[in-house]
Formats: sequence, C-alpha cells, structure tokens
Amino acid sequence: MTGKELPASNIADLQSLLRRREISPREVLDVLRARIEDVDGKIDAYLSTDFEGAVEKAEKTDVDLPLGGVPIAIKDIISVAGQPCTCASKILQGYRAPYDATVIRKLRAAGAIPLGKTNMDEFAMGSSTENSGFKLTRNPWDLSRVPGGSSGGSAAAVAADEAFAGLGTDTGGSIRQPASLSGVVGLKPTYGRVSRFGLVAFASSLDQVGPLTKTVRDAALIMNVIAGHDPQDSTCLNEPLPDYTAALGRDLRGIRLGLPKEYMIEGIDPQVKSAIDAAIAQLETLGAEIVHVSLPHTDYSTAVYYILATAEASANLARFDGVRYGHRAENPKDLLDHYGRTREEGFGAEVKRRITLGTYVLSSGYYDAYYLRAQKVRELIRQDFAKAFERVDALISPTSPVPAFKIGERTEDPLQMYLADIFTNPANLAGICGISVPCGLAEIEGHRLPIGLQLLGKALDEARILQIAHAYEQSTDWHKARPPIAASMQNG
Repeated sequence: MTGKELPASNIADLQSLLRRREISPREVLDVLRARIEDVDGKIDAYLSTDFEGAVEKAEKTDVDLPLGGVPIAIKDIISVAGQPCTCASKILQGYRAPYDATVIRKLRAAGAIPLGKTNMDEFAMGSSTENSGFKLTRNPWDLSRVPGGSSGGSAAAVAADEAFAGLGTDTGGSIRQPASLSGVVGLKPTYGRVSRFGLVAFASSLDQVGPLTKTVRDAALIMNVIAGHDPQDSTCLNEPLPDYTAALGRDLRGIRLGLPKEYMIEGIDPQVKSAIDAAIAQLETLGAEIVHVSLPHTDYSTAVYYILATAEASANLARFDGVRYGHRAENPKDLLDHYGRTREEGFGAEVKRRITLGTYVLSSGYYDAYYLRAQKVRELIRQDFAKAFERVDALISPTSPVPAFKIGERTEDPLQMYLADIFTNPANLAGICGISVPCGLAEIEGHRLPIGLQLLGKALDEARILQIAHAYEQSTDWHKARPPIAASMQNG
C-alpha cells in the first residue's frame, strides 16, 4: 500500500497493517499529516492539529491495544488536555482544555491518538457548519456545498481521508446528518451510554458523543472503547456492555424493521426517496421483514426540540461571561456592561438567537405555555417509539430529507435550516440510539452527492442497529464511493 493510498484505509485495515508491523504509528502520522497539508486548505475540516503531541504518543503506543496507533479527529467541543477547546466560538478563542474528557481518556487507554480538533457550528448549534466563528468547512463531494452539521468538520475530515475516524456530538442529529451529507457512517448512542464528562454542554438532556467512521465495523470498534459507566457523569448509565462487533456478520432473518409513515412524507428529495426505497428492498432480500408503523407525534418534534434545546442552551451558556476564561470586553463601564459586551462580541448570531429563544420560553408567564408543555409532548414522542418497538426491532428512514445543500442557501431562513434535522431530532428527544449509513448517490448539477439511510433502535440496542447497518453495508458498495477530492489525491 502506497502513502497516497493509506489515508483511505478504515480502522480495521489500518490495525491489520500496524499489527503485522508493516507500518509504524509514526509513519501513519507522517502520511496523514501530508494528506491534511494537501487537502485541508480546500476543505477546512480542522481548527487545529497537534502533530507534536501525536508523534510523542505514537512513539509509545502499543499497536496490539484495541485502537493502538489509530489517529482520531476530535470535534472541538470535547476537552483534550492541552489542546484548544473553542467550540468554534470567539468567546472561547485561546482557551485550552486543562484535562481530558472521559471519552478521550478511554481512547488514549485503548491506544488511539487524538490528532486535532475539527470545525463545527458554534457550540454545536447548526446543521451546516456555517455557524463557526472561525472558518467555513466545505463538503468534499462538492466544495460549493455544506458538509452538514454541527459535526461537519469531523464528517468532512473522514470523508476526505484526512482522518481514519472522528468523534462528534449529536444533540438533534449532529452526527447522523453530517454523516449522511458527507457519505460516512455516523452513530448516535443511547442517551447515557457514553460519558459526557468533558463535553461542553449545549443541551444536557439531549447531547451524546459518538463516532464518525468509514465503515460500520469501525463505529463498533470505537463504541467498544468509549461506551460504559462513568461516575463523573451522573446521567451515564451503569448497564452491562456488549461487544459491539460480536453480532456483525449475522444475517437479518427474523429481523422486523418498522417504516414510519410520518418519515416518508412529501418534501423528500425524489432521489433520496428512490435511494431509501432501494435500501428497503435490499434489506428485504437480506431477510428482514418490513412493517409499516406510525409515530403520531412526529409533527411536533421539531417544535419541541427547539423549545427544550434552546432552554437548556440558555442555562448552559450563562457561564460564558468573560470572568473566568475566554473573551473579555475591553474597558467596560461597569459589571453589567462587561457581561453584555463580552457576550455580544463573543457569541455569533445563531447562538444569540437560541439563547434569546431559550430565555423567552423559560421566562415568567411563558414557562407553562412553552417549556412545560414541550416536556409533556416529549414524553408522548418517547411513548410513540416505545409502542413501535413492541412490534419491530428497529426503524428505518432517510437520515436527511435532502442531499447536501449549497453554502449560504439556508442561512437567511432559520426555519428551513432547522427542518434539516426533521428525521433525526425525535431520537434525541426519546433518548434512543441511531445510525446513518451511506445508501446512494444523488446526481445534482454534475456532482454526485451522498444519501444516508437512518436506522433507529431502542435504548441500549446499539448492537442490533450495528448488526443491521453492517449487513446492509456489506451487501452494497455505497460505503466504498469516494468524493472527488479524495479520489484525486489517491490517484495523483
């Protein structure tokens, strides 16, 4: 395998090379660094890299560990000791994390090497990575389009072969939607399955850390490492952990897959619908039974999500006041002026919009009308899923109603941007797990654009949706498709 071919490897293939001593972790880093230098000027997936620290780690890495010698890109909302943690916000410009998040500590213990921090929508608020305070990340399949968000930097880095895998976070679809738009695999674990300690909070009852990878097996390998109880996170579940790779390769005979009628609606791009229909037919040929189900409160999910998420954001982001860390306004007249100007200068437009919405729904006179009512409807949404899972093993749907849209196309219409997560945010409200896998390519304006198939599973049933996703993936070639920028670098 040549140096130009190596970055296209998945984790499992890279591990095979490392464990046969055909390549060293240091050589892997050198090749990956060259790829990033060649490609990232066009993609802008990374906000920062730490090759010096990565090389130091590589020299000591035991390649026989579960992820020994594998470099991984980290979304810049997860704390990595000594590295920047800006959340792509000017209010945290210059801040460096003083400690490792639990997921980073677990990755290090498994031999993985945190390589750098990837771009994102500021404080994870967005669906396109256009809301970053520092740069615009582009989709490797078409540089005029978005990679999705808010974990767009990690998704783009994996798609463009600038990373073997990445970590992202999913509050309303922020792993699965960019995975769909960028043509990679994205797994949102059950709420509480992966520790959030060291994750900068956006909406604490919705946030979850998960992997973005080139294959389903790679996602399972990372889940084997990062999942599990953490006493430092009071919401982290203390439940037995399976081996997430154990069921990979099993057939789908006896598996019942639910197709929610509310998820196959008008407004889905025709090429997306065609790809999903083909994926359903393929799953049937693999032995799965398709069952039509209903999730009757789906229409309320976007409204409920943006009430609850903004309310929690309003509370969580109150800590960024310029007193302890981050940006600080110069020469304030008094304390009130200091707070007001610091937050005005440090936060971007989308973050301000959501803080304002969240403060409004929590305010006196509106709490019962909005926030309390939204919590009640959230429970109805959770019950919809519980009833569906009494009949089926998993649910299937498009991940995104459309392929990647043009940069700037939705920035002036927040409602259209919010609807990008219409099929993903119900899973966060219900606390269940979900995965997006490539299932097709749309042809738009001379570009091939990825389409994602979403599988949703009941709480703590990641092993089942990984099994189904892997069976589908291995029966098709969609996961092997490469964006033009990756293919050109590999050939050139």
